[in-house]
Amino acid sequence: MTTTSRILTLAATAALAFGLSACSGSAAPAGSATTTPSPTTAASVVTDAACTDDEGVTLVVDASALEGGEKTEHCLATSDAVTAGDAFTTAGFETEGTTEYGDQVVCRVDGLPSATEPVGSTEDPAYVEACEAMPAAFAYWSLWVKPAGGDWDYAQEGLATQQVAPGDSVELLFTLDGAPAAP
Repeated sequence: MTTTSRILTLAATAALAFGLSACSGSAAPAGSATTTPSPTTAASVVTDAACTDDEGVTLVVDASALEGGEKTEHCLATSDAVTAGDAFTTAGFETEGTTEYGDQVVCRVDGLPSATEPVGSTEDPAYVEACEAMPAAFAYWSLWVKPAGGDWDYAQEGLATQQVAPGDSVELLFTLDGAPAAP
């Protein structure tokens, strides 16, 4: 076992122990929101770089088409398959769905695009994303997957159900006026 593997194993064990100890606390007050981590992500470590080989799932968020947006890559260290939604949540990303379609359609990631400012489209310079129904065809988030050793392709499922395994990559990509069209 390499030193990196030992460190990741120790960190995962500590995270799991911490998560389990949180379960023994008192219940949340009535009416408050609670989050229950899934068993596959509770013992995961996230680093600010793409994964190498099959050490975990590489997560990419590319908002570079938006003013102030950037492209980031992270590695979610896991030995199990996870849903894309759990992976992004564990890495600290906040996603927002639409009123009509819930979290099946990604409308915002970490507050982008803005809820109050135009997205910056040349097609419709005044367009502000309201997250009510399907986003505009010229300004939208898409979910992409790249299986280990494979090529990027549109995800066939949404964040909540799309499974990714160690060695895979998953990307949330914002496309504005047709660019970028793919990862």
